Amino acid sequence: MALIAPPLALYVHFPWCVSKCPYCDFNSHALKGELPEAAYVDALLADLDVQLGALGARGFMPRPLASVFLGGGTPSLFSPDAFARLLRGVRARLELPDGAEVTLEANPGTVERHRFADYRAAGINRISLGAQSFADAQLERLGRIHAADDTRRAAAELHAAGLANFNLDLMVALPDQTAAGALADVEAALALEPAHISHYQLTLEPGTVFGGLPPRGLPDEEAGEHMIEAAHARLADARFVQYEVSAWSRPGARSVHNLNYWQFGDYLGIGAGAHGKASVAGQVLRSAREREPRRYLAAAAQAPAHDPVAAAQLPFEFMLNALRLVEGFEPALYESRTGLSWPALEPLRAPLRARGLLEEDTAGCRPSALGRRFMNDLVGAFLPD
Repeated sequence: MALIAPPLALYVHFPWCVSKCPYCDFNSHALKGELPEAAYVDALLADLDVQLGALGARGFMPRPLASVFLGGGTPSLFSPDAFARLLRGVRARLELPDGAEVTLEANPGTVERHRFADYRAAGINRISLGAQSFADAQLERLGRIHAADDTRRAAAELHAAGLANFNLDLMVALPDQTAAGALADVEAALALEPAHISHYQLTLEPGTVFGGLPPRGLPDEEAGEHMIEAAHARLADARFVQYEVSAWSRPGARSVHNLNYWQFGDYLGIGAGAHGKASVAGQVLRSAREREPRRYLAAAAQAPAHDPVAAAQLPFEFMLNALRLVEGFEPALYESRTGLSWPALEPLRAPLRARGLLEEDTAGCRPSALGRRFMNDLVGAFLPD
């Protein structure tokens, strides 16, 4: 079957933070000294040039960008002028249609007053705020540099700047948290009138401070599930719709960029530690950039390796993303994004249906409510032997 080129997005990674949070396993580095803003934007554009050249030599066909995501790290350490220059450079190399989603991740503790209006003028039309909690004691335990009132101020300024399309990141199952505390966080988030809420459980990732030394007072699995169920019921009551395991939105406010990931779309990844995926000449290619910022700056003009994903690995990679979607996907999407046969997966799908983890009908394939609870079991079934 033919692999059809999917939508294309651009991910840009900004690796610096004021300090490293103990739960964070993203490629982030505590800023020491002056932020190399101009040099980093130069490196990002050189990175984009060299990747487009290397992929073009293999038959990659550029197409309009569906979205741009400025992630980190803490991108909001950078000035609006830096983002304006970056986006001008992107538009000089790729088509970025008017109105295409351009998201900036922002830490409420690093955004100067009235800066959101300048970010909007630079071309950013969506913000993702790392609120995490509205209990100051929890924020301190999580190593956050902001207080709950900083998030409230940032949300007010977003509305004033005409950036009502914003997301709030919110954690649940925090140390010593009760169901009432988890619901209080949701209520505080809803009061700020976001368009989108990312509601996810604190996880202890290997290689993090919390991974090596878990905080005391973490709720057990049953208590955590109770908190999540109560929070989800309140979000649904507020007319937010869950469309992915951890993503809730108002109508029309789903994240275009994240949907592209979950639907196994293509994306170019530039910046320290950025990953990319491109469909080229019947293959799915993966790339990764140098993680350490100084090394990245020195090597940004050198093309990364673009390695093909083995056909045996593609079902797992697709399902790892697509089965996060509450509504699931149509078999035709699987075939067009992988170039593989859907009926050939029946020996793996049948046992999952029998266990009640997977649902299939004429509308497509999706995880069941049970499957969403046991996502690792569901997705792991598609790993190659």
